[in-house]
Amino acid sequence: MTSHDQSVGGPAPSTGIGPTPGNERSTAGVLGAALSGRARGAVAIGIATVVLFLISALLAPQSVGSGAISAMLPFAAILAVVAIGQTLVVQQGGIDLSVPGVFSLSVVVVTKLASSGTPGAIFMAVVAALLISAVAGAVSGFVVARLNVAPIVATLGMNALLIGATWAVSEGAARRTPTGLSDIIGSTVLGVPVTVVVAIVLTAIVGVVLRLSPSGRIFEAVGSNPRVAVAAGIAPLRYTLSAYSVAAVLYAVAGVLLTGIVNTPGISEGNTYLLPSVAAVVLGGTSLLGGKGSVLASLIAALFFTQVDRLASTLGLAYGWQILIQALALGLGVAFHSGFRPGGKRRATAVEEPRQSVEVS
Repeated sequence: MTSHDQSVGGPAPSTGIGPTPGNERSTAGVLGAALSGRARGAVAIGIATVVLFLISALLAPQSVGSGAISAMLPFAAILAVVAIGQTLVVQQGGIDLSVPGVFSLSVVVVTKLASSGTPGAIFMAVVAALLISAVAGAVSGFVVARLNVAPIVATLGMNALLIGATWAVSEGAARRTPTGLSDIIGSTVLGVPVTVVVAIVLTAIVGVVLRLSPSGRIFEAVGSNPRVAVAAGIAPLRYTLSAYSVAAVLYAVAGVLLTGIVNTPGISEGNTYLLPSVAAVVLGGTSLLGGKGSVLASLIAALFFTQVDRLASTLGLAYGWQILIQALALGLGVAFHSGFRPGGKRRATAVEEPRQSVEVS
């Protein structure tokens, strides 16, 4: 999909991104290392989730009953959608702190514009929330890629703007969810909650695009080493913009889903999704350095964190302890996936291998 610039009478420069004869083995090694890293991340968090459910069954059997699971899954699905968006940003070497603002603004936009409850009003309200979020994400991506502002600073500033907009639109008052919206999102498909279906479908779509499409492979290459991408004639701006914009749309989708299952969503609902979304991405094995990532692992990690909250709540732990558990899990995830070993030594990881192999020759 991308052509390399060539000088007159000379061949294009050889890079570690393209499959040239001189680097086919290196490219295969990079892809193999990334694949094995993704698989390890998904398997590791999958095993941890199974162990968590076993522990939950021992400590608080009521937290894993059929009713508890049915009540927990929609919220796990919403966190999963947010985590998928955060994964895209982290794959580009950034981190998105605008989750609370985008999420909360989408909630108040939908509840205000769709207050009449008619199908047309609901449709227009959802479209408006998604468009506003896409623009906000694109602006964040532009500030990061073109103005070279640190992602944390850019997205923190965008979050402040969106929180202000949330209060302006809502006028400080929460509104009830339109009946028509709750009828749709609160329903099931073959016995599966709509929120869960949406999360699975989005995970599949994003995963297939990233793993199987040429654009997806370039997306990961740009995130792994932007300088080599530029040398190969690839414009990182396009991929950074798409990462932040699509991520913001996913946050908005999550906000719409929450609106549909809560009678009167608050105007600051997004605040509770920032730390868990980052923690889910890290525990899922996505490299904080950019490049490698797994949306499937992020989805499983979202289920893990939602069950952690459910278990803590069932055991009667205060909300502060739940936040502490999330923070500890985030720290352990960073230590594990960065290759930390007791004694101050680090093991080589698949996260590092792609960066070492991709070079300009």
